[in-house]
Amino acid sequence: MHPAARKPRPRRYDPKKTRGAVTAQLAHVQQAVRALAPGQLALPTRLGDWTVRELVAHLSMAVGSVARGLEGPVPVRAEATLLEWPAAAAPRASDVDARTRALADAHDPVELLERTAAQFAEAVAPEPDDRLLPVLPGAMPLADFLVTRCLELVVHTDDLAAATGLEIPFDRQALATTTRLLADVLADRAPGGSVELRIPPFAVVQCVAGPKHTRGTPPNVVETDPLTWIRLATGRTSWAEALDAATVTAGGERADISGYLPVLS
Repeated sequence: MHPAARKPRPRRYDPKKTRGAVTAQLAHVQQAVRALAPGQLALPTRLGDWTVRELVAHLSMAVGSVARGLEGPVPVRAEATLLEWPAAAAPRASDVDARTRALADAHDPVELLERTAAQFAEAVAPEPDDRLLPVLPGAMPLADFLVTRCLELVVHTDDLAAATGLEIPFDRQALATTTRLLADVLADRAPGGSVELRIPPFAVVQCVAGPKHTRGTPPNVVETDPLTWIRLATGRTSWAEALDAATVTAGGERADISGYLPVLS
């Protein structure tokens, strides 16, 4: 493989901080949902025809998958990496949609989140970070799967805020983890060193095959803030919209990375 196309080493995440980030972001969501008036649960979201009620149910389902995974038998070996996880979402979209709607129809949103948070805390506390869970796309250590739960919580917290107009806090560690994971997925799918993606204060990655810079200012630089990056990487906003809003800057002939986005849909 050409040196410019070598993939970086997998990033390591602090398991203790990740556990705390999931708990903290879930608490922010719970507080926001408690504040919703009944009519707000019927508001539309940017997720197809899901209302806020379905969005809250999906958040509960995403976090609840940890406790459900810990109930099953322990897999023999790890089968998937963090960077492979985003590819598992699209093929399961119809199943996730059906399960989300059923959950939303059957439960009060506030009570559902309260129960999910309690089950999560009880299930995770005694488990070691390397405990394997039978999840898609393949068995993963608990520590890695909790990184993906940070992403689910942060992305859908932003969806909830957009739908309701509420200002919902983002736990700093959860936001950092989500930003870094999505940046690393881009670097993995578009390996190279011709473009530097900067997302201060959380991440800098090299991506896109081509001439690699060795010192000084790279010839192709993309820079944006964490929430704009997350929205770009998950298809919540487009490259053109971000450029028009001046929430992303791109300099250099290779700096248009729109062809690699979104990395999670």
